Amino acid sequence: MPKTLKYRFLLPVAFVIFSTLQLGFTAEQGSQRLISPDLLERVGLKILWENILPTKPGENLERLLILGDQIYAISDKNYMLCLQRESNKRVFGKTVELGGLKVEELSLYNDKLLSVSGNRLYEIDPNTGIEHSTVDVEYGIVCPAARNDSFIYLGGADRRLHVLRAEDKVRVFKAAAENDSMITTIVADPGFVIFGTDKGNIISILPDKPVRSWQFDASGAIVGSIIRDGMSLYFADADMNVYRLDVVGTPERRRLIWKYQADGILNTSPCVTKKIVYQVIHGKGLEALNKVDGTLLWSVPSGTGFLAEAKGKAYVITKDGTLVVMDNNTNKRLHSVNFAGVSIHASNTVDSKIYIADKSGRIACLQPLE
Repeated sequence: MPKTLKYRFLLPVAFVIFSTLQLGFTAEQGSQRLISPDLLERVGLKILWENILPTKPGENLERLLILGDQIYAISDKNYMLCLQRESNKRVFGKTVELGGLKVEELSLYNDKLLSVSGNRLYEIDPNTGIEHSTVDVEYGIVCPAARNDSFIYLGGADRRLHVLRAEDKVRVFKAAAENDSMITTIVADPGFVIFGTDKGNIISILPDKPVRSWQFDASGAIVGSIIRDGMSLYFADADMNVYRLDVVGTPERRRLIWKYQADGILNTSPCVTKKIVYQVIHGKGLEALNKVDGTLLWSVPSGTGFLAEAKGKAYVITKDGTLVVMDNNTNKRLHSVNFAGVSIHASNTVDSKIYIADKSGRIACLQPLE
């Protein structure tokens, strides 16, 4: 048994029972709550559930990730707590070893979690946290892996897209941009593969051979991930523009729909919902764009993250620890409340749940009042 796991099993019995049974916080423990229920009620929210990551001294919660029906809380020591998003039911909690490397990226495909770290690709069971397979490659992996039913796609430090057969991880081909630029993001589909580069190229190739279908060129590096939504791709670029590109379907649909010039540096992916595209602008705040034409709807100065939408409202967290509620119908600010205890959040574009946490490991799921 790895030493890290053995250490956790030797924790005091009361603490182990607490973390295993997922008892949450009682009324007597109100001072330990991440956010006061009374405070939340002022902005029309309530606590659906609360939990805590069992951290060791010197260990901090680092990330919350929403993948499918589960949420993953990951510490800076690779401890991973996986919970059912709706019920707070514990799926697993363990230190994911990954050969001593840090968990850098996670993506979900059917019954496998894909993680890349250094020059290794890991397949992890999302219900147990157990590694199914580990693949060492001769190149560093520089962006999250993507896959479809047949293939796994990796962006290499050698500036090549490496394509592995999913069933046995044998490399079947590789591809590259003509300008030999670095791959920063990959989108995989049964009918195509699209990758973005640090020179602003968006390139589509066939999924099973290095044949280019089309290419779109922006003027700066593609930052963060390309977000696919139906027949459109949304992405942020180092040229300070947010783009919507329609690329799926007939050739005449493969065109730039709009681009929005932001007044600042973009270094994260947009969040795309049914009607709105949310983009954080470094040092400026968060802006909401009309999904149809890319026009600015509203902005929250110092906004650092989109949390969720519910009943025509958007929830935004700011760098000074404030939750801001915006009305997406009138484009006006409705409420704000102190969120000073919150330092970590997940951006939820799927439903109205809000997931927040602090570095000590306290996690809460909020939902709008009926």
